Amino acid sequence: MAMDFPYARSVVVVRSRRTEKRSGKTTEEVRYYISSLEPEELTPKQWHQLIRGHWAGVENRNHWRRDALMGEDRSRSRNRSLLSNLALIRNGLLRILNRCFPGQSLPVIREQIQAKPSLAFRALEA
Repeated sequence: MAMDFPYARSVVVVRSRRTEKRSGKTTEEVRYYISSLEPEELTPKQWHQLIRGHWAGVENRNHWRRDALMGEDRSRSRNRSLLSNLALIRNGLLRILNRCFPGQSLPVIREQIQAKPSLAFRALEA
């Protein structure tokens, strides 16, 4: 199989089957992952753990913070430029807050800034 990913060494196929308890309806889904690892470097169980761990980390470290703390999913705009620019601003803000308030959770940081707004300006100056 030819791919336009120069460092790709493996394609992992994950097939999932779900049965809805209420209706008893079963659905199947196939997902593909590309990796720079050789296929034999990991067992099927290790591949599964790697994929699950990656997506759990993405959800916990990125999507949840951007949505729950910054309301990203509440946007109703379909303007791609606007959404891309807002995502860049949110990413930059997360980096600044992590650098200026090391080891503190974002809800705690937000409470501190709400109680003392001048902290936000200090963070931008740093």
